[in-house]
Amino acid sequence: MSTLASSYSLLSQRVNALAESQTIAMAKKARELMAQGHKIIKLDFGEPDFQTPTHIKEAAKKAIDEGYTFYTPVAGIPELRKAIAEKLSRENRLAVKAENIIVSTGAKQALINALLCLVNPGDEVIIFTPYWVSYSEMVKLAEGVPVLLEGKIENNFKVTPQQLAEALTERTRVVLYSSPSNPTGTVYTADELEAFTEVLAPYEHVFVIADEIYEYITFLPTYTSIGSFANISHRVVTINGFSKGFAMTGWRVGYMAGPKWLADACDKLQGQFTSGTCSIAQRAALAAITSDLTPTLEMRNAFLRRRNLVASLIQEIEGWRLYVPDGAFYVFPYVGSHLGKAYQGQVLQTDDELCMFLLNEAHVSTVPGSAFGAPGFIRISFAASDEDLKEAFVRIKQALAKLQ
Repeated sequence: MSTLASSYSLLSQRVNALAESQTIAMAKKARELMAQGHKIIKLDFGEPDFQTPTHIKEAAKKAIDEGYTFYTPVAGIPELRKAIAEKLSRENRLAVKAENIIVSTGAKQALINALLCLVNPGDEVIIFTPYWVSYSEMVKLAEGVPVLLEGKIENNFKVTPQQLAEALTERTRVVLYSSPSNPTGTVYTADELEAFTEVLAPYEHVFVIADEIYEYITFLPTYTSIGSFANISHRVVTINGFSKGFAMTGWRVGYMAGPKWLADACDKLQGQFTSGTCSIAQRAALAAITSDLTPTLEMRNAFLRRRNLVASLIQEIEGWRLYVPDGAFYVFPYVGSHLGKAYQGQVLQTDDELCMFLLNEAHVSTVPGSAFGAPGFIRISFAASDEDLKEAFVRIKQALAKLQ
């Protein structure tokens, strides 16, 4: 038996069954090329390219200077939970209190907490696709069964109420989606969300997990949370955090809001995994959520400008099809017209191979759509400077011109 084979046999089936994040895999390859001296334009990672606002950094420094360096309650410091509840009540019209909030080490932990507390082996979790890369693997980790509903580009990547109604069964436990969406930037309107609630209302055993991490990066006049609809509000788990809207990716602070009994369960679960989130990061998050949103709005406006720039550049590429997103900082073009073409005798059959070609030949890193349940597409982040975005598309067009 080879060393590789024997090492896999020593790992649990749970871990062996998990797929590696393709966004992380692409970033790893990009780092390798950068180490070789190549200038890589990174349009693969879901991270704002802005610094955390100064007043948030200052709050963290003050916390350190004041000795705020000890363990915190598992569910988060009381003043942060209270501030989050007030924000959700004020901005999202959610009927929540501090007792409904659990602060976690990033929204990613908040998501897996909720899934592990709600899903039993064999339960079905309906996921709107294209979906964020970790959704399906998290469901599998919870021993659930992912049920994928496809939002087509012709419908702005949106799942319809009819699709949802047809997918619901007695085994359905959770409906999971993001709005704004990673990877498509799709944002569900109030009318569309209300239509979903009317479908879900009779199914008392079905919960909704709404990932709203990109809430502040929305280009529509208004934003609506599905938890604001009274007919299913008692069965909605709202996931959010500070990484995207406040440029706090490295601080790792996220949260969930849900029924108290579920919050208590997540508190219990988190207590056995990580306990309370970093005390310094929580004080920084408190400053973020209780301060003026001007820096956030400035970032949002910059992303809107970049979205328009990238959309115009993509429209110059013959054969690519684009939905211009209403939120987040990604575009998700259909690139099928360039699949089946060859470079130096090698045919590019998949979006994975096209992304690797663009990385090796154009030195631009993107992410294949298959990672998000949408083969034939690629995700391009516009969380980069205008100059880098323009240069990236010059390189991409030059590389695509080499395909035959």
